[in-house]
Amino acid sequence: MRLDKFLANSGIGTRKEVKAILKSGKIKVNEKIVKDGKMQIDEIKDDIKMEGEKIAYKPFVYVMMNKPSGIISATEDGKHKTVVDLLCEKYKNYKVFPVGRLDIDTEGLILLTNDGILAHNLLSPKKHVDKKYYVELKEPLTPEKKKILENGIKLEENFVTKEAKVEIIEKTELKSVFITISEGKFHQVKRMFKFIGNEVLYLKRVKMGKLLLPEKLKLGEYRELTEEEMKLILN
Repeated sequence: MRLDKFLANSGIGTRKEVKAILKSGKIKVNEKIVKDGKMQIDEIKDDIKMEGEKIAYKPFVYVMMNKPSGIISATEDGKHKTVVDLLCEKYKNYKVFPVGRLDIDTEGLILLTNDGILAHNLLSPKKHVDKKYYVELKEPLTPEKKKILENGIKLEENFVTKEAKVEIIEKTELKSVFITISEGKFHQVKRMFKFIGNEVLYLKRVKMGKLLLPEKLKLGEYRELTEEEMKLILN
C-alpha cells in the first residue's frame, strides 16, 4: 500500500493534508523520516509513526448513516447525490459502499463499509437479516389487511414474500405502522401495501438485524459503529 493512502485511511487527514504532513518530515517509517507518499509500505509489518506516535492500521471501517430523502444508495451517480458523497474524505479514502439500498425517497438506517464479507452476510437471503421500517399510510390499516401482510403475499413477478411482522401504532389513528421483513426486493414495502390497496406516504428504516438507528442521529448525519454495535452485527 502507498504510504499516503495508508495515512489518509488511518484518519491522519485528507490526501492534501497528508501531502503537507509528509513534506514537513513528521512521518517516520521504521525510524526513518519519509517524505515520499508514493513509497510502498507493509501496513502490518512496518512501524509507522507521526511525531513519535505509532499509527495503527485499520483495514475496515463501518459507518452508520441516517439517509435523507433525495439521496441515492450508491457509490456514484450521474444525476443525484449519493450516500458516499455525504461522507468526509477520510471515509471516501476507504472506498466504502452501502450495504444494500434504500429508495431515493426513503430515509433511515444504512450501513457503509469496505468489508465485503460482512456486507455479503448481511445481504444474503440465507441469513434472513430482518429490516424494520416505520411507515405512514394514506389509509388506516385494518386487522384483516394486517394479517394478509403478515402471512406473505405474491408480488408481480411471482415472488411470494416471507412472513412479516406488522405493529400498528395506535396513537396515530392507525395510519402509522412498523413493518419488519427479511427480504429486500425492489420497492418491496411499498408494493406490499399497494397489494392491499393502500399507499405509503413516508418510509424510514429504523433497524437492520440487531442494529438500531439512534434517535440522536439526525438526517444526513453519520458516525462509525461503536464496539457494542459491532458485536450486534457480527453475532
